[in-house]
Amino acid sequence: MIPLRDIIPSRTTPYVTISIIVANVLVFLFELSLGPAVNDFTMSFGLVPAAFSWVAVFTSMFLHAGLLHVGGNMLYLWIFGDNVEDRMGHGRFLAFYLLCGIAAALAQTITAPDSLVPMVGASGAIAGVMGAYFVLYPKSRIVTLVPLFFFFQIIEVPAIFFLGIWFVMQFASGVGSIMTATAGNPGGGVAFWAHVAGFAAGISGVFVFRRPERQRVEWWHDG
Repeated sequence: MIPLRDIIPSRTTPYVTISIIVANVLVFLFELSLGPAVNDFTMSFGLVPAAFSWVAVFTSMFLHAGLLHVGGNMLYLWIFGDNVEDRMGHGRFLAFYLLCGIAAALAQTITAPDSLVPMVGASGAIAGVMGAYFVLYPKSRIVTLVPLFFFFQIIEVPAIFFLGIWFVMQFASGVGSIMTATAGNPGGGVAFWAHVAGFAAGISGVFVFRRPERQRVEWWHDG
């Protein structure tokens, strides 16, 4: 399933969400300009668990491994970020986003402390935004593109179902990655536990970061 948009219009301009998207795209374009040197750049600014660095915890959130990686992440951030930023306000949303990214990075480091594979991407922080959306807008619907063999169907999926299934898939994949590592194959690729931890941080952190006066406002109507 590929999400296209949600049904909730933004009441405020999501300046922080837009700025984060622009920053990620600009960094990715810079990565492309490096050519073969991008590997050294990624090792320096991606988060390598075996050589943990707090600086890399932050810088790794703005690096991506390819066009689909950055494109998918920014699509999810655009769909879910604007409404969460509505409820939190700009400054709180930025702090929330970064803290979810930190939680995601620490979780992945703990689960694979000896890994020499650099972790890059905004997906852990974005998972936190998705967790907040899960709490704030469970009755929302996500307009989703569903491939059916050679055809595509656009349907509205309840947000609680879309995000719940996404989380279960990440958790199951994370368990699978641990079992694979236990069997002697260190693996690599997707940082599933970063997604799980980011989502969990978002679910818990939203109660701290949402603006109290906006909890009583009906920002959208269920119909």
